[in-house]
Amino acid sequence: MVFVPKYILILFLIIVIDYVAAITIERVTGRLKLFYLIASLTANICLLAFFKYFNFLNENLVSVFSLFGKEFNPINLSVILPIGLSFHTFQSMSYTIEVYRGRQKAERHLGYFANYVLFFPQMVAGPIERYESLGNELKAVHKPVYQNFSDGFRLVLFGLFIKMVVADNIAPYVNQIYLDPLKYSSFEVLMSIFLFSFQIYADFFGYSTIALGCAKLLGINIMNNFKTPYLAKSVSEFWSRWHISLSTWFRDYLYIPLGGNRVKIPRWSINILIVFMISGLWHGASWTFVVWGALHGIMLLLERYFSVLFKFEIKKEWNVLNVFLVVKTFVITSFIWIFFRAENFQKAKDIFKALTKNQNIYPLQLDMLMPLIVTALMITLDLFLYNSRFDTKLNNFKTPYRWAFYTVLLFCLMALSGTQKFTFIYFQF
Repeated sequence: MVFVPKYILILFLIIVIDYVAAITIERVTGRLKLFYLIASLTANICLLAFFKYFNFLNENLVSVFSLFGKEFNPINLSVILPIGLSFHTFQSMSYTIEVYRGRQKAERHLGYFANYVLFFPQMVAGPIERYESLGNELKAVHKPVYQNFSDGFRLVLFGLFIKMVVADNIAPYVNQIYLDPLKYSSFEVLMSIFLFSFQIYADFFGYSTIALGCAKLLGINIMNNFKTPYLAKSVSEFWSRWHISLSTWFRDYLYIPLGGNRVKIPRWSINILIVFMISGLWHGASWTFVVWGALHGIMLLLERYFSVLFKFEIKKEWNVLNVFLVVKTFVITSFIWIFFRAENFQKAKDIFKALTKNQNIYPLQLDMLMPLIVTALMITLDLFLYNSRFDTKLNNFKTPYRWAFYTVLLFCLMALSGTQKFTFIYFQF
């Protein structure tokens, strides 16, 4: 609303459509249930497609027509993409689907349902909550409890640290390299590739942690969206730890309806690729995002095929092999991130070209020092928080150690925060 006040009508429209559709689905029987579900989903998807993919579709129609020697004059829209549109449409769609499946009772109170769609901590960048969890939380009686304030402020403080100290100190270096990668040595470009992995992780993880904390201050629990993804030993495990709410959304509402792993291997492989390519397209209106998703799907399939072929099973206990697998997974995901970060295929091509242009190892430059320091700090924190969460982890510490931790975080926020303003990366999705 700050940018375009009338955009609030988009949210009101989604809320009213899905509120009425869910109640109607619960009342009717037979094929009418499916009809109202499709009507609700179509309204949400069309709204998302109009704002996010209209110009993208036009650009591709121009290319298709030109292949046949025809001319197509597109009508390009000059509109601002509503912040968080992809997130709250997916959240709203999950509700109507669950009502259709009979797993969720339709909410009769418009206020509660509107609050579910509009819940401010996670509305603009997730996590994508289900009504069975967040709806119940919103309906529960909440009283001011010291532990909620304690945990909430811890999470907000930690999230601000991860975003402002880690992500925002990496961003200037990565942006500089991606602006014109051919100007830099292969070593500098390689470092930017690895550093972007930590930038986007810290940026999104920071937001999610702040959202957790803001909700906790109100006594409301929302789901963890990240669980140390760069300590994953495979691409499959990476996606069980990265952006968990989106991964589980696609699993429940696309992958399983397509047949999941209950079908033959060729069909299962196609299912995996479809899910990952649509996931890529969800992130942005560009073929680079589709390629990013497809590459993740291909790597997951290759890992699965090799594990079956060689009867290889990853053990839970940490050993040298598992450390190698973690490094392998990180390198794979880092190179795939190139297509996510690059504005177009030409820029991605320049990145790969720059990697082979000048292979001399350069000494560390001064502008690389701070990004590497905060990255090392991020790795240390991930090891510290492995399979845990910051607020619960600190509950195990005695009071003097906890306050020492808070003091260090506050000092770092004041002394080391990036000097430039960088909005959250996932606001654009």
